[in-house]
Amino acid sequence: MTATADNDAGLSPEQWGILAAIAGAFVPSCTSLNGNRLLQNPLPPQVYDSLCQRIQQNVGQNDDQELVAKFMAESATSQPAFQAAITDLVKLYMPDEAKKGLFFILKALNTRAGSLVLTGYATSLDCLPVADRQQILQSWATSRLPFFRNLHKSLSALVRSFWLRTSANLRAVIDCPERPVHNPPPKAFHPFEFIQFASTSLSEPDVIEADVVIVGSGCGGAVAAKTLAEAGLNVIVVDKSYYWTPQMLPLTEASGLASLFENGGTILSDDASMTVVAGSAWGGGGTVNWSASLQTQSFVRREWSQKFGLPYFTTSAFQDDLDKVCERMGVGTSAIEHNKGNRALLEGARKLGFTVKPVPQNTGGEAHNCGYCTLGCGSCGKKGPTESWLPDAAKAGARFIEGFNVSEVTFADTKTGGNRIVTGVKGTWTSRDGNGKVAGSDRRIRQVIIKAPRVVASMGTLGSPLLLKRSGLTNSHIGRHLHLHPASIVGAVWDEDVRPWEGPILTSVCTEFENLDGEGYGAKLEATAMIPSLFLTAFPWRDGLHFKETASKMKRMTGYISLARDRYGGRVFPDPIDGRCRIRYTTNKYDQRHILEGIAGLSQMLYVEGAREIHTSIPGLDPFVRPSDEPNSKITVARKEQPSINDEEFKAWLAKMHHVGVGDTPFASAHQMGTCRMGSDASNSVIGPNGQVWGTKGLYVADASAFPSASGVNPMITTMAISRGIARGIAKDAGVNVGTAGLTKL
Repeated sequence: MTATADNDAGLSPEQWGILAAIAGAFVPSCTSLNGNRLLQNPLPPQVYDSLCQRIQQNVGQNDDQELVAKFMAESATSQPAFQAAITDLVKLYMPDEAKKGLFFILKALNTRAGSLVLTGYATSLDCLPVADRQQILQSWATSRLPFFRNLHKSLSALVRSFWLRTSANLRAVIDCPERPVHNPPPKAFHPFEFIQFASTSLSEPDVIEADVVIVGSGCGGAVAAKTLAEAGLNVIVVDKSYYWTPQMLPLTEASGLASLFENGGTILSDDASMTVVAGSAWGGGGTVNWSASLQTQSFVRREWSQKFGLPYFTTSAFQDDLDKVCERMGVGTSAIEHNKGNRALLEGARKLGFTVKPVPQNTGGEAHNCGYCTLGCGSCGKKGPTESWLPDAAKAGARFIEGFNVSEVTFADTKTGGNRIVTGVKGTWTSRDGNGKVAGSDRRIRQVIIKAPRVVASMGTLGSPLLLKRSGLTNSHIGRHLHLHPASIVGAVWDEDVRPWEGPILTSVCTEFENLDGEGYGAKLEATAMIPSLFLTAFPWRDGLHFKETASKMKRMTGYISLARDRYGGRVFPDPIDGRCRIRYTTNKYDQRHILEGIAGLSQMLYVEGAREIHTSIPGLDPFVRPSDEPNSKITVARKEQPSINDEEFKAWLAKMHHVGVGDTPFASAHQMGTCRMGSDASNSVIGPNGQVWGTKGLYVADASAFPSASGVNPMITTMAISRGIARGIAKDAGVNVGTAGLTKL
């Protein structure tokens, strides 16, 4: 990386030089014997040739030695796209506090004193050979000081993730296309029309009116929009994000993570131990999720009813809401065609007597073999918000605004019965550019007010509580009780190519470990999306050579998550400087034990299914490699047709896993719940049983933030059912003839 980076990012040329030195150590350029030791990692010929041979075996494409040589020679900083992606990250998505921390480290590493303290060398980092830099990074990873371990984890994830997104050779090595080559043309495509504001006045806001304004177009907002519009109310749905047509989807890995997710793809907790992934597009999380459509389990429904005073969850009315949302999306299992990853989970669990089942899919009763849906569904096969609920709402008269960032909910000057009376919302609308895209400099910006006596906040668990706070609400529970499904990844390497990005993503679930404490808390075991930058960065970095070799195996790998239903939780709050979402969350040891048992269970299933290697996200635990014949060493291993989890080598590895534990493992979560939780009164919750915010008249929350606790299953169906119930109540309170509208009472 050169020192010509855009200074608007705040990085000086010297800091960019240090960051390039770090990146070049995590993902180094490797040569045989000769090379510039400041830019490359020269290897003894026998080491280099052996590594090339192993990668060549992984590639398996016409003995393409030239491709392997290019892959070996590539470093993280080889491509200008890497520099551009890091620049955008620092400019657009990195919170000020994290940015200051990064700047401080880079500046310190460029001084003799700072380098001596942080590395043990008096020489600045960019003046050290690549091999020495790798040793420094390895020492950080195993340091007794949490500061150095966290520094290693953050920088390792940053560099590897952006290299995997921008590499010139990786996808050719693993034969993984940027977009599915067999994606069928979209079926039942419903184009959306969005309100445009042509006013040239910058001093006076544009004003429109509605009966209901719904803030957010995701799973909660979309269902509310359909329900209320079909009840005859004048509905406007607004979202700060933009709509991507099926013809544009799936996006590439680099553009998709930046364009379809909150904060450019990830949000780190304040202690950097948790990575939160949340959708941010027209259709919300329903645009990027994996079609898994699991209903709320009975023990969770009883907990919400009994512990939180919400009897609705144990009524047939809630079950009807669950059934109706599943019916609209054609949820079922009959058309599933399991890929290798899901078959291994099903069959491995069966061999061990574990409870396992297919996961219903919201695919309209048809097969949906798309492993790219994390980056948007180009076939319309996934019947999420943009394929079902929002088109239904449009047919019933609902109107839509994209690119509208709501700054606050507005209230009347006077109260009624002690409650603040909603009058609508206001915010900023940003148009598309002249080419219909969202990156040009000719985009129009307008202040907009929507007058409405009812506002439904459906911005998700990270967005809705921040909107309530920006609107002046002071309930102490707003933003608290954040619940996640913290997950840790397990990977398997098979003898054959499995092309894991093909076929449906998540079609099986093992529930053997979901109730480890007898109170409904434990871990579920599921397959995961096989997107390189989301999957390969989960595993500990040992050195640059090992990382490249592991990456080259990906077309023979399958991935899984051990996902806990967390018992305790954390909170979200606005950054005091820039207002963006901050997360305070550390996975509790109680939940860590459940995740560890899930990792062990996944490993057992993969072992009996014959996986050649088993990789975990646990630092300090080497992958399990199944013993094999080595003719050159005259070692012969008896091959077992029926491998047993009692085999000595495997038992020893499991014992080491339990000894090491997951305390220092990085966790991730794509399921966020509970920050505006529902309850029986204002002393324990943010909203009441009808979804209305305590102390207000006309302000509701209808999204996963309403969950009283973690759902324990992928939350889409639960979110939709809760939203449908809340919307039915709003319609009733509005005086709509619910019988005519085809609605039922709570």
